[in-house]
Amino acid sequence: MDLYEKIRTLPTKPGCYLYKNAEGVVIYVGKAKNLRSRVRSYFLEANQRQNPKTGSLMREAVDVEYIVVDNEREALALENNLIKQRKPRFNILLRDDKTYPYIKLTLHDRHPKVFVTRKLRKDGSAYFGPFFPGNLAYRLVDLIHRSFLIPSCKVDLNRYHPRACLQYYIKRCLGPCVQDLVTNEAYRETIRDVQLFLEGRTEELEKKLSQRMAQAAEDMQFELAARLRDQIVTVHQMQDKQRMASADNEDADVFGFHYENQMLAVNLFHMRGGKMVDRRDFFWEDLPEFLNTSLNDELESEQEEVCHPERSEGPASPPLEEASISTLEPSPDHSAPQIEQENIDARAPIQRAALTDMGTELGEAFSPAVFFSALLKQLYLDQSYVPRSILVPVDFPDRAVLADLLSERTKHRIELAAPQRGDKRSLVDLVCQNAKQSYDQRFRVLQPNQKAIQQALQDALMLGELPTRIECFDISHIQGAETVASMVVWENGEMKKADYRKFQIKTVSGNDDFASMREVIQRRYKRLLDDKKPFPSLVLIDGGLGQLHAAYMALEEIGVTLQPLASIAKKEEIIYVHGQEDEPVVLDRRSPVLHLVQKIRDESHRFAVTYHRKRRQIRDRESELDAIPGVGARTRQRLIQHFGSVRGIKQAAEQNPDALTAVVTKATAAKIQSHFQSEPALPILQ
Repeated sequence: MDLYEKIRTLPTKPGCYLYKNAEGVVIYVGKAKNLRSRVRSYFLEANQRQNPKTGSLMREAVDVEYIVVDNEREALALENNLIKQRKPRFNILLRDDKTYPYIKLTLHDRHPKVFVTRKLRKDGSAYFGPFFPGNLAYRLVDLIHRSFLIPSCKVDLNRYHPRACLQYYIKRCLGPCVQDLVTNEAYRETIRDVQLFLEGRTEELEKKLSQRMAQAAEDMQFELAARLRDQIVTVHQMQDKQRMASADNEDADVFGFHYENQMLAVNLFHMRGGKMVDRRDFFWEDLPEFLNTSLNDELESEQEEVCHPERSEGPASPPLEEASISTLEPSPDHSAPQIEQENIDARAPIQRAALTDMGTELGEAFSPAVFFSALLKQLYLDQSYVPRSILVPVDFPDRAVLADLLSERTKHRIELAAPQRGDKRSLVDLVCQNAKQSYDQRFRVLQPNQKAIQQALQDALMLGELPTRIECFDISHIQGAETVASMVVWENGEMKKADYRKFQIKTVSGNDDFASMREVIQRRYKRLLDDKKPFPSLVLIDGGLGQLHAAYMALEEIGVTLQPLASIAKKEEIIYVHGQEDEPVVLDRRSPVLHLVQKIRDESHRFAVTYHRKRRQIRDRESELDAIPGVGARTRQRLIQHFGSVRGIKQAAEQNPDALTAVVTKATAAKIQSHFQSEPALPILQ
């Protein structure tokens, strides 16, 4: 069916429409109160001629599909879901989908655990949060582990293990991983205490703890009574620090932006209890093509079509009504002639002045109203917690509908406003000023200070504390020969060369990077345990998931299960954090955090390669083979290249002498065999 003919069959009901290109790929998703009228408006020649965004879309579109819904609210929610699923090129896409952390209590497990997560799933667990700032969640979880003795390791608690780890013996865990160390009833009672603590029901929890403390003291269980006393103190200390989803009316999210040179920076300030508790940055360097139009063009197009509707060519369209100055909402009686067009009246000087003050002139090729309409849908429609007040710098057509939909989903009224004056407007302007600073720092290549990078690294890798020392490991060899490892140290902003270490691989033969990494990690941190020295803030592995898991196995064998551990994969530059392998960290190529991790990784690689080359030079200069008559430098080199090492040559001579004849003559092979059988081996240089 021809596209024009298909449009005539479209219903006049609310819904979403999907434009597709010749390959069948969805390139734009939009919503409408009247599908036929809205889709038909894209084909008006006047719209395509005067608005480059519409013309660019329609030159590529060859088909359109639609989905009918009951009302505009459902269309709004469906549009958001389709954009996130299909990722159309002509829609604004929120690439930074990171959320603030929650605390997860796995109630469905036999022995529930508590840990931090950023994803909410319908898995029967209880989620608490979000927490502002992000490190508050980690501090609370650490406090729960220390005070309530809930396990903090990643050991599988759905089965029993033969022995407990170090955390149990230093009285930091109840030990549910070993049978009979704690009863199921006692563990479940502790979990109920943790749940009351996280739900903020501190009075009820304090009453229960006080009763159990008195009972323990009466039964002369003084150690248990002391632990319950400490838990009561903890509840008092954390009562004022905890920020939970049941926030008061003073909670607000405030947006600001700065647009320049076709690049955009957006700042989001989180206000909780009247105080700013955290901020979030968003950046766009490649805004979709349909935004490359000026507001002046849109206004002129609107006014021309209103005043001269007979000039429009193509299928007939209902006349546009004048936009409301107070609400800027689209009229329900007409279709929009552009994609998600914001109907800004020419007589609204307040809106024009606001846009100019924020660094976005009306003549520039950027539409803030279109942008914030798309951004807020993607940010809030899928969130379990939405603050009661959301302040944006510009008004947009879907504002009232989106506010109603969010109010319906959260069961409380959501104020979504674009203030024009007063204290709220001053707050929005302040956020816009910060957005300008973020723009300069990102796009003008201003290097952030070291503490800012550390904080960003902590947030990106979900570390429990600010990283002050990072130890990075790499393996180097050529086809398993002369395998060595390196460890470099980054500490407080600079590489600490005095703490660099070199390792010769002693227990692994051949090409096995995983086993080599396991040996090095175990040797390094067993030494730290024996010497009772502090561990680094982060152990970084040069490699992918295989090297990461090998490193964790080495730590687990020596009883270390809480050490932050990550790896950076070559080529893709993806960072894997142990315990979150399904959610790898993908940083922007311009990110100072990624540059720091790459710098440490590259230094580790350089140090390993340098040591490996040195070992090869020593091997080439001095070898046990030099003592064998008839084996010169060239023969020795061929043997090493073929068998990988002197050890490999010795094994071949002892187990399969015929293998030597692949490289040397039978006479020389006999001499090599005789040497290893009759003379004690000299120390082998690794």
